[in-house]
Amino acid sequence: MTSVASPSKQRVARSAATRLTRAPWGLYLAIAFAVLLLVAVLAPQLLTTHLPTAVDYSAALQAPSWAHPFGTDESGRDLYTRIVWGARDSLTIGVGAAAVSIGLALILGTLAALGVKPVAVVIDRFVEILFAFPALLLALLLIAIAGPSAATQVFAVGVGTAPGYARMIRGQILGARNSAYVEAATALGHSRRRIVRAHILPNALRPLVAVFALSIGQSIVWASSLSFLGLGVAPPASEWGALLDAGRAYLTTAWWLVVIPGLVIVAVALAATTIGRHIQARLEKGERS
Repeated sequence: MTSVASPSKQRVARSAATRLTRAPWGLYLAIAFAVLLLVAVLAPQLLTTHLPTAVDYSAALQAPSWAHPFGTDESGRDLYTRIVWGARDSLTIGVGAAAVSIGLALILGTLAALGVKPVAVVIDRFVEILFAFPALLLALLLIAIAGPSAATQVFAVGVGTAPGYARMIRGQILGARNSAYVEAATALGHSRRRIVRAHILPNALRPLVAVFALSIGQSIVWASSLSFLGLGVAPPASEWGALLDAGRAYLTTAWWLVVIPGLVIVAVALAATTIGRHIQARLEKGERS
């Protein structure tokens, strides 16, 4: 005799099937935008017909139009062109700062979780001291000591955002160290080095792929904030934060000089977050299956 599922179970099954087949349009848009950014970094001349430094004072402070989709600045330079060419500087700073942040966090978090007790205590206290400073304040302090430049900006943002990731990595490693599969490996007589290399680190550090993608967007926002304060790449660079800094003097007369670069920064952060969260969801799904 064939059993028939109840209507409520059928609705649940249809709902699950709908979720599985629903196209993640947000992810597709984020990937398409990321590909566009990659083209802007590698070959910006394919996306523009002007030069970022081409000056035309007769076209100064023109609002967005067909000739200039994002408008022009005080020197008549095409804002769209400057944003496209500035993608290389902005993304280089963002990816570099994210790499510094994750690399430093990996060292600190691993030593705090697996180091001998005196070392672990010192690392924990050091991370707590870094936590006492807000990320932006710590970055400002480092730039004040070393002076504003792109390299200093990368290092300052990386160090400023590292403590949170170090805490996360430490927690992941401690969770993996106390797991059942590590206890089983210990019972089988495996050496501590082999357990760390083969079991603890691969399982604890797997989420770092998603974390790195998420941190890129955060790093770009922090780096742009520093440039907006005049502590980043010097003019006439078209780095997005520098564009914000240059445009704030014309906020009441030429809103596009601030609004459009700001929207681009937000869009990049959203795209990086969307891709990072999708990677994180796939990794978590792989762990459960």
